[in-house]
Amino acid sequence: MAAFDKKLIAVLGPTASGKTALAVALCERLGGEAISCDSMQIYQGMDIATAKPTADEMRGIPHHLIGVIPPAEPFSVAKYCALAQEAIADVRARDRRPVLVGGTGQYYTALVDQLTLLPSEADPAYRAYLQQRAAAEGAQTLLDELREIDPEAEETIHVNNLGRIIRALEIYHTTGLTKSEQNRRSHAAPPLPVTALCLDARDRAVLYDRIDRRVDAMLEAGLLEEARAFLLRPDAATAAQAIGYKELSPYFSGEAPLEVCIDRLKQQTRRYAKRQRTWFLRDERMHVLYIDDYGDAQALADAAMEIVAADSAAQPEGNTENG
Repeated sequence: MAAFDKKLIAVLGPTASGKTALAVALCERLGGEAISCDSMQIYQGMDIATAKPTADEMRGIPHHLIGVIPPAEPFSVAKYCALAQEAIADVRARDRRPVLVGGTGQYYTALVDQLTLLPSEADPAYRAYLQQRAAAEGAQTLLDELREIDPEAEETIHVNNLGRIIRALEIYHTTGLTKSEQNRRSHAAPPLPVTALCLDARDRAVLYDRIDRRVDAMLEAGLLEEARAFLLRPDAATAAQAIGYKELSPYFSGEAPLEVCIDRLKQQTRRYAKRQRTWFLRDERMHVLYIDDYGDAQALADAAMEIVAADSAAQPEGNTENG
């Protein structure tokens, strides 16, 4: 297999633009497997609200990083990148083509640009301890302590910026690395070679109509029941943030009629799609495919294949083992 035959493909874009269908079509043609790039599909049980692909939609194509994390478990961009890198390596080791698919821009950028985002979860107890010390001893004491640990960071932080002082100390406390070292490591590796396809619509109304129809389909599939069950769970903090749950919460509490909540859900989904478009389209590496330019899914897949072939020929990946 030629080196570029394992080059990562990414199918990105706003919600309801048809990413899953295109990714599956590419996997079928290229011998690939799909790797999710979605911050909510990664959680277990949150199926309808996050539009997890059904078995019929997958068409037998393996999909990775879907429903693998319990909703109560803390998750981060750094953890996603670690899991995605493992999945990409696993797919390539079996001589298959990795096809990233999703709409979470932060996950995509961190993974492809190989930003080394080391785990640095907050430590509330340690932070409270530092705040108490600052109140009793003054911020300068903490800044002096930071100078001993991380003089580079200390030079960039003013004594009046207590929040940044505490955060720098907290990073060292939770990771064992200074903030300056983490910053250096975050840009140490070159970007991954990728053929990035971004789905969009020239006519915004086309995308918005697809969003409205998707929400209606979710409701028919049982979104109300799923949302009610998750919002009653003691570990619902993550679920409550998912679009599709929080907008329906006022209906369950009797604060708003269902029709108002559904309209709100459609509106919030359109706003989310706009943010997704903004994130992806500012990346100059994107090959944009306008879904309203193509008569059917077959024509769209044909156009995507032409881009993949041309990009592979122009920029062969080289050493696939390193990314």
